[in-house]
Amino acid sequence: MKLLMVMMFCVFAVGVSAQSIVGKWQLVKQTTCVEDQIDMPDTEAADMVDEMHNMSGTTPQVLNLKENNVAEESTRIINRRKTYNSKSFLYKYTGDAIYFLDKRSRTIIEGFTVEQISADSLIITNSARVCETRVFVRIK
Repeated sequence: MKLLMVMMFCVFAVGVSAQSIVGKWQLVKQTTCVEDQIDMPDTEAADMVDEMHNMSGTTPQVLNLKENNVAEESTRIINRRKTYNSKSFLYKYTGDAIYFLDKRSRTIIEGFTVEQISADSLIITNSARVCETRVFVRIK
């Protein structure tokens, strides 16, 4: 009886510690390699980077990772149910990396290292460009 209880506890503990990547994730922060490539004094570089960030859209980008390894990237329109700029592709999650694959050819489009995954946040870094990081929060 004790052995059965210990085995059930171990199975429960392992299941709780593993985080699922399946769900809807909203991009809240994205860093690029621009800061590393600019050779200007700090104030000028900071002003230019701020201006570039202000020019980018403020509409939230949503990444929907489904259980059947299909992903959809879209942009939500505030106060609307529909999304636009929807792209559908496949993904492969290995625990420490996530790869986005083309649906037809199944070749890798992009690869990311999973820096952190928790119940409500996901931080990934581009494998080809380590200075590019994306921070997501779970919305569903």
